[in-house]
Amino acid sequence: MTDFQSEKDLVRTYLQALDASDAAFCGRVMEEYCADSLVWRGVHPFNEITGTENVSTKVWAPFKLAMTSMKRRMDVFMAGTDALHGDGAVWVTSMGHFMALFDAPWLGIQPTGKIVMLRYAEFHRVADGKIQETALFFDIPHVMMQAGLHPFPPQTGANLVQPGPTTHDGLMFDAQDPAEGVATLDAINRMVADLGKWDLGLPLEEELARTWHDDMIWWGPAGIGSTFTIERYAKQHSGPFRAGFSERSNTKHVCRIGEGSYGGFFGWPNFTATPTGGFMGMPATGKPGEFRVVDIYRRRDDKLAENWIFIDLLHFWKTQGVDILARMAEVPRT
Repeated sequence: MTDFQSEKDLVRTYLQALDASDAAFCGRVMEEYCADSLVWRGVHPFNEITGTENVSTKVWAPFKLAMTSMKRRMDVFMAGTDALHGDGAVWVTSMGHFMALFDAPWLGIQPTGKIVMLRYAEFHRVADGKIQETALFFDIPHVMMQAGLHPFPPQTGANLVQPGPTTHDGLMFDAQDPAEGVATLDAINRMVADLGKWDLGLPLEEELARTWHDDMIWWGPAGIGSTFTIERYAKQHSGPFRAGFSERSNTKHVCRIGEGSYGGFFGWPNFTATPTGGFMGMPATGKPGEFRVVDIYRRRDDKLAENWIFIDLLHFWKTQGVDILARMAEVPRT
């Protein structure tokens, strides 16, 4: 069992250097800390990119030109060995917001000249002293909403700039008790096993109560929103979501880690499901869609207490024939 300090230090130094660099120099930072063959996964329209030069050119340089005076407001930082594949892969995870002044167009979204808060979550696989893989999820629809656009029908949860953990202890820069990480993974694994294919056979609220505290907080993506308590989560997200889909595939994750009271995973995709009507107010297409998802959890005692969710909704709707980005680029801001 490693304490992951060397991997954490590498990623922290990389993030600090990347944040401090301007559009012209972010490529040099990536060359120093990332493998030349870096595999980078991001939400639509970035998708999968290979190589540090391509990532810096397609992702970071345009972002830094649009989002000036950018600051990273990190809420969770953790590391762990992937618990799924038995290959000893070490992943380092960061989550929070990028705060910036939205001063130039980005992805066709027109600037506001005001503060923008961009939710993010990222996973970095570290090996041989370099970052070999990255998954970075931006909540782009939340930026659209802050810019006065309405990419989706009214959501079932609350639209918020989301805070970090209630306990304010998510930045685990130092080594943690390994037993705590094991307990967190156990809670996550039990929840995932219950989720299965939505066929546990219990009423939804009873199913959720097996692995969630009654006062759970579910910090969902823009377009779905956030909700609080099992009863409201069942009513405002989980119930409508399950009712709107069929043929849910098995859950698949690229990695799943836990450290201290926190854990998380991402999939590429996590699962597929076929919309049968009602999801996000959109009509059913009957076509299977991919759900690329990041989940970050906080455990309290033996159950889950908070959950931050990132869903690549732009990719999902693109698979359904709806290009949200292109549609929003044609809509005036209100």
